[in-house]
Amino acid sequence: MALKRGAYLICGLCSLALGLLGIPLPVLPTVPFILLAAFCFARSSETLHRWLMAHPWFSDALSHWESERAIRKGLKRKAYIVSGLSFALSIALVPLVWVKFMLLFFAIALGLFLRNIPELED
Repeated sequence: MALKRGAYLICGLCSLALGLLGIPLPVLPTVPFILLAAFCFARSSETLHRWLMAHPWFSDALSHWESERAIRKGLKRKAYIVSGLSFALSIALVPLVWVKFMLLFFAIALGLFLRNIPELED
């Protein structure tokens, strides 16, 4: 059991780190990593789970996700805009054509993922 909790803890910490890196970095999505971190912390560390659920940046979205498996319409719109701009900038700046196609594929995949998340009214 301790090994399983340790694996969840390591996965949660890595997901949290990637989610925090995703805030300033284009292409790296924040929301899926923070959701994964909350999932892992719920199974490994009550203290970290409580901290993440009460964090001013993430508490609103995480509480809606945990209770209703949905996010606010405004947050979803913001995710579309920021992700779209990040991917567009990255595609414009990258010189390799195959990387442009890869980025376009990831942009479409993220857009489809976001589209399938249920919305709450603001």
